[in-house]
Amino acid sequence: MSASRDRPTASGPHPAHDHGHGHGHTHGHGGHGGHGHHHAPADFGRAFAIGIVLNAGFVAVEAGVGLATGSLALLADAGHNAADVLSLILAWAATLLARRGPKGRHTYGMGKATIMASVTNGVLLVAAVGAIGWEAVQRLHSPGAVVAGPVMITAAIGVVINTATALLFLRGQHDLNVRGAFLHMLADAGVSAAVVIAAGLMLLTGGLQWLDPVLSLGIVAVILFGAWGLLKESAAMAMDAAPPGIDPAEVRAFLASRQGVAEVHDLHIWSLSTTRVALTAHLVRPAGGDPDAFLSETSQALAGTFGIHHATLQVETGALDCHLAPDEVV
Repeated sequence: MSASRDRPTASGPHPAHDHGHGHGHTHGHGGHGGHGHHHAPADFGRAFAIGIVLNAGFVAVEAGVGLATGSLALLADAGHNAADVLSLILAWAATLLARRGPKGRHTYGMGKATIMASVTNGVLLVAAVGAIGWEAVQRLHSPGAVVAGPVMITAAIGVVINTATALLFLRGQHDLNVRGAFLHMLADAGVSAAVVIAAGLMLLTGGLQWLDPVLSLGIVAVILFGAWGLLKESAAMAMDAAPPGIDPAEVRAFLASRQGVAEVHDLHIWSLSTTRVALTAHLVRPAGGDPDAFLSETSQALAGTFGIHHATLQVETGALDCHLAPDEVV
């Protein structure tokens, strides 16, 4: 019995393969729980706009004070904040593109823009730390004088601005784009707090000028730590890896446990965007029950249990061998 006799094709990243059996394509929106992968991105437009304006203004102030006082730590942090402003712009633009529906050749819409933005932001951050680190090492050998008072005041303002910006993205941790913005702003707040402490120590001791380049190297370490995690996760998404929090083996076992399913093969799970997950699979189901009800219930169960809202299932009776059955075949 075919799973869906009046549904001749299945959608997904692979063309439909006709084995004389039916295909089913259903979207599940029910269920509870899940792994935090949502069907549509939340609207953070206002948060992005506020964050961009606040941080762009602070970059100008911080860079000016850094040049006037000779603080490499402030200049390094200003450069990092400038990169974060660019990151916020890219993330916001990608979120807007992701809201566009399928059109023309973009049959899945433009949700991948959020993943591309995340990869770009990760690369920009990794590239930036090289230049900052090099300057810090040079300054460590011959530290210059730093006017600690203005540095401390400027960095204190940065703590307030970066913390406020981070809080704007606190509720969007399920979205890699939004989580990246949150982590960047939170790290900036921590770095600015460290600058306040170092400048305070300089004021108290009347020396310790080497703290400025050392702190710059600390900034490099913080940026690199956050950038590497973001780059690694977003690059995996760009390569169509299963999203974090979704175990393909667990999904396979779940599908195999569905009523009447004798075998699961050609299973693929990947990200359509930083918030939307898709799945395709072939299910060998020799007989049993209403095929439409089976597809609908299975799709809704995938959405509720794993947060997979775009499932394409091809049901086969097993009468013919499927050439996509081996796991090593795509």
